Amino acid sequence: MRRHGSPSSGVTLIRFDQGLVRLTLHAGSSDGGVAGWTYGDQITPSEIHRVVAAFNGEFKLSYRDVGFMSGGHVAVPLKPGLASLVTYTDGSSNIGAWGNGVPSTRKTVFSVLQNQMLLVDRGVPAANLASCVQACWGGTVGYATVVARSGLGITPSGQLVWAAAEQLSPADLADALVSAGAVRAIELDINPAWVAGYLYVHHPTGPTAVPVVPGQRGIAGQLLAPDSRDFLTVIAN
Repeated sequence: MRRHGSPSSGVTLIRFDQGLVRLTLHAGSSDGGVAGWTYGDQITPSEIHRVVAAFNGEFKLSYRDVGFMSGGHVAVPLKPGLASLVTYTDGSSNIGAWGNGVPSTRKTVFSVLQNQMLLVDRGVPAANLASCVQACWGGTVGYATVVARSGLGITPSGQLVWAAAEQLSPADLADALVSAGAVRAIELDINPAWVAGYLYVHHPTGPTAVPVVPGQRGIAGQLLAPDSRDFLTVIAN
């Protein structure tokens, strides 16, 4: 894992080597509900001593063009063509358009997070990033174009790259991920209340969360306590 910032844009970028870590998709107590999930609204005891990082998930599950399933439990049915973060039972993850690139026919799916269309595909940002900000890339506080945004990309070698900042347009986010080597990417949540990431420093009594996005409002409980929204953890293999 490597953390670095983009000096020109102020974007926080964290790169994860899937040979060393894996992603876990968590349901929130409101988005997904507390029942039926292998990974629910807080970091689990099985993860607590191996969690490396955690960050926000997708748009609210009541939003259009989202999908969510994990461990055979479905909160929102999956839809063809949507940008999809797919994690398989072997612990590997991939990003692509559902039904066109993912899922793999050779692997068993464990979880899927779907959010809008692909932000980046074949190393190229989506064509409508400047022309369709609100309708295509999420409603923002005050209808602003530049707000807190986050996304996750994958490189040709399979590394995952998380990107976030407090002041980004959709095009800025896509450009940051492409600059970091992403060939496909999915937009995650937006707006100041919902964009946050943490690295975890471990002690005998448990981990301490370190915020990674300058100026982030943060998540109450830093995902070590129950949270209402879905989120992702990065777990050491």
